Amino acid sequence: MSSSSSSVAVPRTGRGLHRFANPGRFLRIAAKIQPWLTASAILALVPGLIWGLFFSPADWQQHDAVRIMYVHVPAAWLASLGYFGIAVASLVGFVWRHPLADLAAVEIGPVGAAFTAICLVTGSLWGKPMWGTWWEWDARLTSVLVLFFLYLGHIALTRAFDDPERGYRAGGILALIGVVNLPIIKFSVDWWNTLHQPASISLTGATMASSMLDPLLLCTLGFNLTFAAIVLARIRAAVIEQRIRAQLMARASSSAGDAA
Repeated sequence: MSSSSSSVAVPRTGRGLHRFANPGRFLRIAAKIQPWLTASAILALVPGLIWGLFFSPADWQQHDAVRIMYVHVPAAWLASLGYFGIAVASLVGFVWRHPLADLAAVEIGPVGAAFTAICLVTGSLWGKPMWGTWWEWDARLTSVLVLFFLYLGHIALTRAFDDPERGYRAGGILALIGVVNLPIIKFSVDWWNTLHQPASISLTGATMASSMLDPLLLCTLGFNLTFAAIVLARIRAAVIEQRIRAQLMARASSSAGDAA
């Protein structure tokens, strides 16, 4: 924070968040976490995919086509979770002007868009043998497609201005407005008559056998850790890029002053 704003009273929550606003402190903490996070992602994702795609039982009705759920379901969960993360980071940026929150929102965007694309593609691959069509304009599929476009809009807005702050604010407004789409995605199969099957896993339990549920949960853990590892690496790279850019600008300004 600048000296002009240091006298402003900051709520306790804001003070806690701003402990991690120092780029150097963040980079030190992230450098320690990154190897463990990446290793954990690999150790969960690789066995989970091998277990699910090759050794889990086929479904009595969907046969081997059901194996695509070990990629599709975690990607679908992360598509919504990633956008929710953008909205939370944008809100923190709006309320507390936390610089790392704005960076987090920007860097989550491309990763979330990639997982949403994976969700859409695998959903189409799954839908063809089950529904006889690659795409159907039902509520669940359409709302996830809308989510993908919201991701693309956020990516474009945050990079559309010469002033990064304006990009952060514009992208944040879109993120907060777009959150209304998340409950539509979640409850669309309950609110409307759709081709998409209802959720097999809920807070009250699961409707699938443990021989299929266990590899699915391991895949989900692996996908979540992979998502987190990629986002953390991107934020670290963005912080380093900002520091290098600031040093170059300071050096250029100093050189211009000496020349004058």
